[in-house]
Amino acid sequence: MSEQANDPAEILARYADGPTALEEAIAGLAEAELDTALDDESWTIRQIVHHVVDGDDIWKVCIKTALGNSEAVFDLQWYWAMPQTEWAESWAYAERAIGPSLVLFAANRRHVGQLVQAIPGAWEREIMVEWPHQEKERVTVGWVIEMQAGHVTGHVEDIQKIRRTRLGND
Repeated sequence: MSEQANDPAEILARYADGPTALEEAIAGLAEAELDTALDDESWTIRQIVHHVVDGDDIWKVCIKTALGNSEAVFDLQWYWAMPQTEWAESWAYAERAIGPSLVLFAANRRHVGQLVQAIPGAWEREIMVEWPHQEKERVTVGWVIEMQAGHVTGHVEDIQKIRRTRLGND
């Protein structure tokens, strides 16, 4: 587990801002433009949005489990057993409207933020995570939140790159 180098309040603010950052990244795009990818091997903007939201929804369970039962093991073997491209297909990322996912994303982030602020010591609570092909590792709620904040940032940058290179806009 990596040490946390940043202030928890700053990380939580970036985490809370994730839905706004994602919405700003797609602002002004026509429905058809959501189906633009960087290349034939990359996900479209629509698929990236669903991936970000579904991943966040999954990791929300880890956070809530750690807050309620730090002796539990968070196991995503069911998810990691297939490539993410197969999940994108199974969960119809290419066909679904993004509106419901954006609403879920904002609600989940508000919900988790409220929990972390209401529960004493929430940031430091831990849970064992079972990684694929690795040893189990204890991680803190703060680490998961920081990881998820960074996940959004990385994919917002992907969307911005698609907009610049394929759509000719920012």
